Amino acid sequence: MDKNKEITGEVQPILNGQTVIGDFHTILTEGKVWKTGGFTLPDGSFWAYREPEAVVIVRNGFLYVRAQLSRQHNHVQILDNAKHMYYSAKPVEVPEDGEISFELQIRARTQGTAPGDLYDGYVSLNLLDFTTGAALDFFAGNDKYASVYGVLPFPGVTVPETGGTKYFCIFKEAADFKPREFNTYKITYHRGKDEAVFYVNGQEVRREQNVPIKFNSFTIALGIMTEKDLTPEGSVSAHGQTVIAEWSPMTVTTTAK
Repeated sequence: MDKNKEITGEVQPILNGQTVIGDFHTILTEGKVWKTGGFTLPDGSFWAYREPEAVVIVRNGFLYVRAQLSRQHNHVQILDNAKHMYYSAKPVEVPEDGEISFELQIRARTQGTAPGDLYDGYVSLNLLDFTTGAALDFFAGNDKYASVYGVLPFPGVTVPETGGTKYFCIFKEAADFKPREFNTYKITYHRGKDEAVFYVNGQEVRREQNVPIKFNSFTIALGIMTEKDLTPEGSVSAHGQTVIAEWSPMTVTTTAK
């Protein structure tokens, strides 16, 4: 594939080449390159990850979103976690052999979040496989970040049986980055090797081997999120804190086996 070729079709293969997914100037046009994230619920309604008072700016090719957090869901953890999120309009196909990588810059700044608590409000890159429930993520906050690997009970998604733990999410926190500045985040995945590798500013920070589920495709998600457990009384995730997120366009690269 030619470098920078636009994504077309329902699922886009990127074979031994490179594609840049950005076009944030289309962010208000649902489904062209990006769409509002969320899930269709059993009653047919759609739970949208959209903060009603969010300020969205596209400038110099970067996406900027500032939101005071208010959205909450009292019963479903996944619906409570993400507050404002965009999905790529079309998922990216994972090659059978070889490696696929996703790389971009993120800057995260927060106001009113609990000191030292990354999960009280952060900026995310999520690679989501809605055919299996599997996910690879980076979460960035004021003074630390986390790499995340899991299989989650997304609404409407059937998770394959592996004989092991069906649902899990493993976070690994670190602070070896530039707080409140742009950092470069990269995730690579090799389907044949069942391996995912995470990089920050060009340095490997995590390697997961023997991944139990094979990813088929990645929906790219850019989000403002929290990760606060629901209580018996419901959600406690939004208390007036503000998250400021900035994302560069994403470079997606595939290499041969």
